[in-house]
Amino acid sequence: MNILFLTNKMPYPPTDGGTISTLNMIKVYSKEGNNVTVFAMNTHKHNFKVEDMPEELTKNIKWHTCYVDTRIKPPEMLLNLLFSNIPYNAKRFISNTYRNKLKQILSQEKFDIIQLEGLYLYPYISTIRKSSDALIAFHAHNVEQEIWKRTVQNQNPGLKRMYNRVLSVRMQRLENKSLHKFDILVPVTERDSHILDFLGNKNATYVAPTGVILSNFEIPENLPAPKHNTLFFIGALDWFPNQEGIVWFLDKVWNLVLKECPDVELHIAGRNAPAKFEHKLNKKNVVFHGQVEDAKEFCLKYNIMISPLLTGSGMRVKLIETMALRKPIVSTYVSAEGIKVVNKIHMTLAHDENEFANGIIDLLKNPERCKMYAENARLHVEKHFDSVKIMQGLLKFYKQMNSFSFAANFSS
Repeated sequence: MNILFLTNKMPYPPTDGGTISTLNMIKVYSKEGNNVTVFAMNTHKHNFKVEDMPEELTKNIKWHTCYVDTRIKPPEMLLNLLFSNIPYNAKRFISNTYRNKLKQILSQEKFDIIQLEGLYLYPYISTIRKSSDALIAFHAHNVEQEIWKRTVQNQNPGLKRMYNRVLSVRMQRLENKSLHKFDILVPVTERDSHILDFLGNKNATYVAPTGVILSNFEIPENLPAPKHNTLFFIGALDWFPNQEGIVWFLDKVWNLVLKECPDVELHIAGRNAPAKFEHKLNKKNVVFHGQVEDAKEFCLKYNIMISPLLTGSGMRVKLIETMALRKPIVSTYVSAEGIKVVNKIHMTLAHDENEFANGIIDLLKNPERCKMYAENARLHVEKHFDSVKIMQGLLKFYKQMNSFSFAANFSS
């Protein structure tokens, strides 16, 4: 099959859950013998030259890029608030330059499947319909309106909360409207699938969890054991749910842990941390590493992962990757949504700050429990989140849908 990916940021380097998910799909689709083309927005925050990518990604995969200025501009934001119904965070990805280059690509090559990586590609569906008879698949990394609703609920009263409430309402309208425009829905969890069906999805659906390429997560032999009294967090720090979760952890949980385990250390890594947020990390026994070159190497240095997200939707890819590396984890229930883990079997799940702190203290005092979580977590990933198996199933579904579409067009 000929498959075109449309992305609102470069999926390389894979530094966050979205890029990791997209890049794994691109790799597997290509290795399974499909002709894969990627048309990516290059933005101020996510900018990478195709010629600097590794050969394995450029040898058999076609890449097209287009610069789109998605920077937040206060005057534009104000005008959008007063005179538009489109959420500003979606409006920033609407570009005539991108639209025109998409037309050019569609005029030069015929595609069987065009896969949209997220809701912000929705405005280009009308262009696709006019220029191609390909089936349009919407890869829903999460339920956007759920993230915004939860964000508003967790914020203190004020102008920021009022503005985010407006964004939340507009995002709900946009997402609900999009559900009638594509042919195939590809959510990452059964939970998201049920929510999107409730919101109005009537299209063919295939749940494709964000997995890992297991061969990339083998632990080197003779690796030194991590220091036991260490915690770690890794994730994109320009994403609000990660910022919110870390601040909550440091304000509500950290002192409870230090009271019982005064020598424990917390190591935090992530890219694009705003200066105001970075200042909040200046706490006792907290080490901020910024963006690290090798996420896997960073995770293997330390013992227990924390995942304290309070808002979000979809899946946390970093959780899956850390489980694949045989690491014990303490997580909020929200953060672990969609990965079907069992509390006290695969990791510790917590509803509040006391449960979270007690979960960490318990693991710090029980190395054998850490080992049990680690092994159970790896087995869980091998069973449910092998990217190759997941993508093979999705590709088979695409082929079936493409055959049905061809037969329907032929009979008409």
